[in-house]
Amino acid sequence: MNKSTLALAVAVGVLAQQAGAAGFIEDSKASVNSRTLYFNNDNREGGEDLRETGTGLKFDYKSGFTQGVVGFGIDAQALVGIRLDGGRGRNAGSYMPSDTDGSAVHEWSRLSGNVKALFSKTEAHVGGALAPSLPILVANDSRLLPQTFEGGTITSKEIDNVTINAGQLEHATGRASSNSTGLAIAGGTEESNQFRFAGADWKVTKDLTLQYYYANLQDYYKQHFLGAVHVFPIGEGQSFKTDLRYFDSSSDGRNGDAGYQFNNNNGYAKTPGEVDNKTWSAMFTYTLGGSAFLLGHQQVGDDGGFVYLNQANVVDGNGRNEGAGGASFYLFTDSMINGFVRAGENTTFGQYSYDFASLGVPGLKAAVSYLHGDNIKSATGGSDSSEWERDMRLDYVVQQGPLKGFGTTLRHGSYRGSSSGIADQDQTRLIFNYTYNFM
Repeated sequence: MNKSTLALAVAVGVLAQQAGAAGFIEDSKASVNSRTLYFNNDNREGGEDLRETGTGLKFDYKSGFTQGVVGFGIDAQALVGIRLDGGRGRNAGSYMPSDTDGSAVHEWSRLSGNVKALFSKTEAHVGGALAPSLPILVANDSRLLPQTFEGGTITSKEIDNVTINAGQLEHATGRASSNSTGLAIAGGTEESNQFRFAGADWKVTKDLTLQYYYANLQDYYKQHFLGAVHVFPIGEGQSFKTDLRYFDSSSDGRNGDAGYQFNNNNGYAKTPGEVDNKTWSAMFTYTLGGSAFLLGHQQVGDDGGFVYLNQANVVDGNGRNEGAGGASFYLFTDSMINGFVRAGENTTFGQYSYDFASLGVPGLKAAVSYLHGDNIKSATGGSDSSEWERDMRLDYVVQQGPLKGFGTTLRHGSYRGSSSGIADQDQTRLIFNYTYNFM
C-alpha cells in the first residue's frame, strides 16, 4: 500500500466518528468525469503514424471540513483508463501505457487521496492526489487522465490580497500510468524525492497582480520566477492585458553528474548536462467584444535550455512501459506539439480567438495561433535553426437540455522545423467531455 492510499485509509478511520458533523457532509462534493479522446499524429518525414482512441473516467470526492478551530477533511480520487483502439505500433505512449509487445494496454487504473486541514484562512493538503497549478509547476491534464503528485502543500490567505503557496512533493503519477515514480528533468535517469517550493501572488490592485516563486528539485535545479499581470479596462467590452514572466534557473547539488544530467531539450548547453538558463516572455492581449487578439515574444537564454519538472520512465512488474508522464510548464509557448524552449531561441507568437456568445451562440469558441522560433543554438553551438507551429481549436459546450455540460473539442496542429531535431508532423485530437455531479 503506497503512502497516499495509507493516508487516506487512516483519515477515513479518524474522521468516521465525525462524519455527521456539520460541514463535513453538507459541503461535500462528488462527481464523475468522462473524457473520450481520439489522437492522430501524422509523421511527415516517413515515420510511422500514431493513432489512439480511449476513454478516461475520473471519480472525485471532496468532503467539507469538520467543525472546530481546526477542521479536517478528505479528498478521494479513482481513475480508470480504457483503450478503445490503438494496436501494436500505433501507441503514442504518452496517452496509454505500452504493453510488452509495444501495443497499448487494454486498461489501467489508480486510487489516491489527500487528507486536508483548515485553520482560519490557511489550508493544508497531504497525500497523492495533488495537482498544483503554479508558475513553477503545472500539473499536466492534456490526456485521458491527469498527472498527480504526492506530498504536501499549504495555501494561506491570512494577509488581505495575498495568496501564499508552499509545499514539498516527493513522487508523481503520470497521465498514462498506474504507478508513481520519483521526480527528474529531461535527460535525468536518477530520481529525486524532494521538490520544494514557496511563493506568493499579491493582488496590488483589482487590475494588477505581482508574483514571486522559488523552487528547488534536489540535485537537479533551483529556479526563481517573477511575474506581473495587468488588465487595463478601456471601455465597455474592451480591455488590454499585459502578462510578463521571467525565470532564472541554475544547477543544484549533483546536477551534471552521471544520472543527474539535463539534456537541455536536445539543444546547446554552455556546460553540457547542467542547468543554466534565463528565460523571459511578454504577452499582450486586446479584447474587443467576442474577439481577442494576442501577440507576444519569448527569449530563451544562450547558455542552456529552459528547465521544468518531469518524472522518470516507469516500468511495472510485468514489464509494461508506463511512459515518462508528460509535463506542462508556465510559458506561453507550451503548445500542442512543441515547447520552443531550447538555448538561444527567440519565439514570436500570436493568437486570435472568438467567443460566439457575442453572436448569440453561447458555448461555442474558436482560436487559431501561430508560433515561430529562430536562432536556436544546436548542441555544437550553431544558431541557424528555426521552427514554427500553427494550432487551431474549436470548442462547444451544450448549454441546456439533457446533455447540458457535454463538451466537444477539436484541435489540429502542424509543426515544421529546420534542423531542429523534432520530426515534422500534423496532429489531430478530438475530445468529448462530460461531468456528472452527484452532490
